[in-house]
Amino acid sequence: MSHSRACPTCLRRSWLLSLAAPYIERTVAHASASSGFELLRLRNEALVEAVAPRVASTLLARIEAIPEQRFTEELEAAGCWATCPHDRFYPESLREVPGTPSALIARGDAAVLVDFDWSEAATIVGARRGSAYGREVARALGRDLAAAGLTVISGLAFGIDSCVHRGALEGGRTIAVLGCGADIAYPAAHRGLWRQIAERGLVLSELAPGTAPWRWTFPARSRIMAGLAGITIVVEAAERSGALDTADFAHRFGNERGAVPGPTTSRLSVGPNNLLADHAHVVRSAEDVLDVLRGSGHAADDQAADPPTERP
Repeated sequence: MSHSRACPTCLRRSWLLSLAAPYIERTVAHASASSGFELLRLRNEALVEAVAPRVASTLLARIEAIPEQRFTEELEAAGCWATCPHDRFYPESLREVPGTPSALIARGDAAVLVDFDWSEAATIVGARRGSAYGREVARALGRDLAAAGLTVISGLAFGIDSCVHRGALEGGRTIAVLGCGADIAYPAAHRGLWRQIAERGLVLSELAPGTAPWRWTFPARSRIMAGLAGITIVVEAAERSGALDTADFAHRFGNERGAVPGPTTSRLSVGPNNLLADHAHVVRSAEDVLDVLRGSGHAADDQAADPPTERP
């Protein structure tokens, strides 16, 4: 695998996001996830003018001055490779997402993206402090869906995400989408899990190698997770959990949403139960997910308030 499948123009966007990260952080610090999403839809010049007008020309000049060879060198030094919308390895489903990442920096097995099928992928997310019930369900869903041949996607966070990945590694393959450089194990306590995913699956980020996480990068990566999968499932989430951002993006993109029902007495059930009230699919096991993606439930689900946007 070449370290520079992505074209230099697309790679410059990733390096620009990393350089402008503190300015984006300041701009969206007290805003909603959607405001950061709207920023990322802007072209390079408009983006830096919006977040750092006083130094916009300087930032753009620094990015444009990077020689093409440096991208290859930095990717290779980080043990990463890259793809962009001009490359066949770039997931087709992400080409249609508003604010599509200009480049994906990857660490791991490129075969995961060969003939990648969004309708055979499930994103599973949830609370960082999941209950014993939530962690058990997350691991079982990850394992059983991966064993059924689906690509299981999550965010490597504490709690539900890590259980999803561990289950998926037991059953098949998984993708971790990070809010930092793909070469950084975050959180650090998951270094071993990050290494396993990089060795047997794939770690993805839209940020240049070495980029530290910022608060805005987590809702930003949620759009990637939602865009990659035919269904996004929330296992446990409090009322304002970041996991719900991922489900919101899935709905915005016309993809399916699912939720694991929980006791009404638990604050961790508020998020998924609200999604169920808003016509998300009930997910009790892997079979429910497979029915949505492969069975008649996808075509004629009486729970769906609005039909999903058809993909070409």
